[in-house]
Amino acid sequence: MIIGGFQRFSLIDYPDEICAVVFTQGCNFRCPYCHNPELVSLRRTGSATGGLEHKEILSFLDRRKGKLDAVTVTGGEPLLQSGLGNFLSAVKGLGYLVKLDTNGSLPSRLEKAIQSKSIDYIAMDIKTSLDKYEYVIRRKVEKTEILDSIRLIMDSGLDYEFRTTVVRALFEKDDFYKIGQLIRNSRLYVLQRFVPSKALDDRFLDMRGCSDEEINSHKEIMEGFVQRCVVR
Repeated sequence: MIIGGFQRFSLIDYPDEICAVVFTQGCNFRCPYCHNPELVSLRRTGSATGGLEHKEILSFLDRRKGKLDAVTVTGGEPLLQSGLGNFLSAVKGLGYLVKLDTNGSLPSRLEKAIQSKSIDYIAMDIKTSLDKYEYVIRRKVEKTEILDSIRLIMDSGLDYEFRTTVVRALFEKDDFYKIGQLIRNSRLYVLQRFVPSKALDDRFLDMRGCSDEEINSHKEIMEGFVQRCVVR
């Protein structure tokens, strides 16, 4: 498993839990507003981890039992990693809650992860309405795979959330009605504000984020489709 970064302490990456965060290297999407552009390439960045390998991370987690509650595995896209299953099982074996972040493009691998019983929480990014997916992610995607992942997550019995990073230049009001139909009656949907501090495409660093009024308008739409909608 290629690790691109490791955060030893976080209060925001696993709901209501103190966690560590493992960042995997490599993504199959090319979202221009990506806030982790250094993790997109499949090549190891080197400096992000200081050379840390998964065995060292597991050793750290073993020492921190009782002080940390959970581990979030994010990316990049974690499900691209061939060694992910063994790593998740090892973390779970240490007694931690495990959260997996995914873009939903690899439903067969997601299903295996769910069946392994080594994850407790799934966060899936809904990039936009299905008809605009390739425009936003700048890659080809099988739309049925996104739909399959949504259904797998909603039927998994696990805690989960769907979330969308709202980039003002890429969204119209109608997109949220379409997203709402995709995830109708889901437990939790999160609207994430786009903060232009880092981006894969530098042009997005100059783009203006949504106003409170715009975000609240999107939230009002989504509240008609999901059980709970929050803004982060």
